[in-house]
Amino acid sequence: MSSRLLFPTCNLRLLITSLPSSSSALLKFKIPRMERARKSSSGSTNDTSTPKSSAKVEKFQQVLHSNPTTDGGWQKCWEEGLTPWDLGQPTPVLLHLHEKGEIPQGRALIPGCGTGYDVLAIAGPERYVVGLDVSETAIENALKFSSSANGKYFEFLKTDFFTWHPTELFDFIFDYTFFCAIEPDLRSSWAVKMRDFLKPGGELMTLMFPVSNHEGGPPYKVSVADYEDVLHPLGFKAISIVDNDMAVARRKGAEKLGRWKRPICQSSL
Repeated sequence: MSSRLLFPTCNLRLLITSLPSSSSALLKFKIPRMERARKSSSGSTNDTSTPKSSAKVEKFQQVLHSNPTTDGGWQKCWEEGLTPWDLGQPTPVLLHLHEKGEIPQGRALIPGCGTGYDVLAIAGPERYVVGLDVSETAIENALKFSSSANGKYFEFLKTDFFTWHPTELFDFIFDYTFFCAIEPDLRSSWAVKMRDFLKPGGELMTLMFPVSNHEGGPPYKVSVADYEDVLHPLGFKAISIVDNDMAVARRKGAEKLGRWKRPICQSSL
């Protein structure tokens, strides 16, 4: 047996109630035309087991790996609409925790923000949110989707997470489909950046996906151990690691929600 500390993987439904289907915060978001079309043609937005869906993922991977540009081919994928990771809505568990007041206030960062649903979902007077993406098209889409009503509480930046140098630290960082998108040999650098971007005592929330044993990527397979291996050496402490039963149907059983505290020490920023 591994000597690695084992965290409880209790059922998330035991900790939080289900997201109401009438949630006002969720209803204010419009589902993009592509997502609506997928729903009407298949009866669900959550079926990725079909040959068509598998073919789309394979096409996305081919485009990504055949475009060794500075943005890693992500811009090409956005231009061609090859974004199988895009839910077309805010991440349910993040939105729920926000509505419950269980996300730190202050400054928040969402790397790999894409269309920016999560940025807009948690931005407000109590929290200023910065969304990063390496794709110009992704940022353009986010700006089109966003409303000017709360525009002073968020911003979108086209930049590389690994070379970016913010002028202020963050109280909260949310990572979902970012850790699994980068090359595995960059994960240690990812952890260093997370430490450097967070204020002492700040929180890193990692929605771990896909917890599986598949080969190749992105998305590359992840495990709790993959996060522990890069975060523990930097002093991060896990507050909780639980199964995410609020995952969308196609990701049920393949997600875990991790919440980590940055050590109280000087940032190298």
